[in-house]
Amino acid sequence: MEYRQFGRSGLKVPVLSFGTGTFGGTNEFFEKWGRTDVAEATRLVDLCLEAGVSFFDTADIYSDGASEEILGQALKGRRSRALISTKATFPVGEGANEMGSSRHHLIRACEASLRRLGTDHIDVYFMHGFDALTPVDETLRALDDLVTSGKIGYIGASNFSGWHLMKALATSERYGLARYVAYQGYYSLIGRHYEWELMPLGLDQGVALMVWSPLGWGRLTGKIRRGQGPQGGRLAAGGAEGGPVVADEYLYNVVDALDAVAAETGKTVPQVALNWLLSRPTVANIVIGARNEEQLKQNLGGVGWSLTPEQIAQLDAASQEMPIYPYWHQKGFDIRNPKPTVW
Repeated sequence: MEYRQFGRSGLKVPVLSFGTGTFGGTNEFFEKWGRTDVAEATRLVDLCLEAGVSFFDTADIYSDGASEEILGQALKGRRSRALISTKATFPVGEGANEMGSSRHHLIRACEASLRRLGTDHIDVYFMHGFDALTPVDETLRALDDLVTSGKIGYIGASNFSGWHLMKALATSERYGLARYVAYQGYYSLIGRHYEWELMPLGLDQGVALMVWSPLGWGRLTGKIRRGQGPQGGRLAAGGAEGGPVVADEYLYNVVDALDAVAAETGKTVPQVALNWLLSRPTVANIVIGARNEEQLKQNLGGVGWSLTPEQIAQLDAASQEMPIYPYWHQKGFDIRNPKPTVW
């Protein structure tokens, strides 16, 4: 398993991590993702550790905390072999203070996650979304205290806008507080908006990307092609709720290119889609998910080999979109305002 530096930190992480959004399925939303119980979760964790996937990602809102509980039980007795990331910010109760990134909420949310996970420390703690009602320095001071206490190793941001992230990084620098070393964000062959602002920011500021939903909300699993809708899985179960809308023709063009490259390489469509991501600037880790052993083993096949420059160019061309303003305008001044070559 390849390891990469996790942003501007001393931590190295495997290029794949295992996402546990399918663990539990205790409410209507997450039931569509999966209902993995402790026994099956333990088997999936076994396979991950055997393959060198020693990084596990969860969140306090996944199945109302059940995901964290199941992951903790699945890792019981071998916590020292694993890295765990979890997240806070989104509502976990009905109370006015049971959400957000205030000191009040984060201290309690972290303690609750530690109890559910059955551990004394969280390796990477992500803010699941930006809280505009809490001063940035309040959030970062609370996180810095948790880092100093040893309850958190590193901190990250997820789903922030570029200016949200840059404001936080500047605040950390100004006051000498722990800084976000990683950004967990959506990025796929059918969702390349990350490249427009967040990727240049990550390159400039040393912030690594941890990719979520690398297969475009299940659209790049090889189950969708021209004239063929979802054939089972999360999408067929209605699990695209909250996901981005993708135009059919754009999706089919990308899948056509994936099919062609898959035929050349002898790999599957999802394996090619995952491997493409590993060639992108700032990408340190990809969160893969699986409902069962078969899906996990297939996703593991996305590493250990490389696409050719020609194959990457073919996939780039099929998935390219015109950036929104001001990014399309900035492309005309590359001589003084260069962007990543993926543009």
